[in-house]
Amino acid sequence: MRTIDKRIEAKLAAPLIKRAPTLTLPFDDRCKSRLAATLDNGEEIALVLPRGTVLRDSDMLVADDGGLVRVIAAPQDVLVVHAHDPITLTRAAYHLGNRHTPVEVTAGQLKLEADPVLEDMLKRLGAHVDHATAPFQPETGAYGGGHKHGHDETFVEDYALAQKVFDEHHGHDHGHAHGAGHDHGDHSQCAHGHADHGAQDHAHDHAAHGHGHGHAHR
Repeated sequence: MRTIDKRIEAKLAAPLIKRAPTLTLPFDDRCKSRLAATLDNGEEIALVLPRGTVLRDSDMLVADDGGLVRVIAAPQDVLVVHAHDPITLTRAAYHLGNRHTPVEVTAGQLKLEADPVLEDMLKRLGAHVDHATAPFQPETGAYGGGHKHGHDETFVEDYALAQKVFDEHHGHDHGHAHGAGHDHGDHSQCAHGHADHGAQDHAHDHAAHGHGHGHAHR
């Protein structure tokens, strides 16, 4: 069995891409750094990538024998969210982000993996929700470029960078220090913790948490 352990960042010639066997995976599997999978030609392979890797459609991978493999984002059940005005769509995006839900953002719509609880929440916010079968490619992290966990060392670095940018723009004096031990939950791009909240409209809004961060606004 071949092992696929690298992703190629450099641009490859079109003939090489066209000849490469393909690996079609839904989003949940494209988040896994360790995976036993089957190429579309029937070959069984082992996917062993650096922790935190999130594969996207058209990514090119290299096997241990030097062979190339092209990633295809599999069509899957998704919710397509529209709204009659920008404010409603922005509120929908805010509440989804507040639950660390992976979301694909395009002009005038949001796309997320099908979930009945989130669908109900979005409808309560006044958004229009349609079911579809389509590839799903959510946004990657704004500072680290991808898949991060609250306990990863790289998350601490990303948070420090994000805090610096925020302070430069807002001049806030943050009286709290976030370190590696501060539990932000799972900031993974593939986190799906919303199912645990049941049908209570995901009462997870950070405004209601009372974190006691004590921002001193000057």
